[in-house]
Amino acid sequence: MFRRTFWFTAGAAAGVWATTKVNRKLRQLTPESLAAQAANKAIDAGHRLKDFALDVRAGMVQREAELGEALGLEASRDPELPRQRRMAAIDPAEPSDNKHSYNRHSYNSNNRNEDH
Repeated sequence: MFRRTFWFTAGAAAGVWATTKVNRKLRQLTPESLAAQAANKAIDAGHRLKDFALDVRAGMVQREAELGEALGLEASRDPELPRQRRMAAIDPAEPSDNKHSYNRHSYNSNNRNEDH
């Protein structure tokens, strides 16, 4: 009698364990769960990529400093950009004596056929 009770209890426990395992696996395979897993993996990959980029950037700065030291270059940290140049036709610095330059009239003419 105890033998049958033991095997009946062992079978029931094995059945509950197997049912629980199958239900967990089915929940993992639902579309929502798969989407969440994919999103988590994408976020983790993004963090790893960011860490890699920061490591590469730090290595670049270190190597640039080594090369600058080896070549004796002293570069300023914030190099000033050159001023933006304007076209001579828009903002002429000096009036041109060129006979082919654009002739500006002192009066405001509304006649569109003045060049014809």
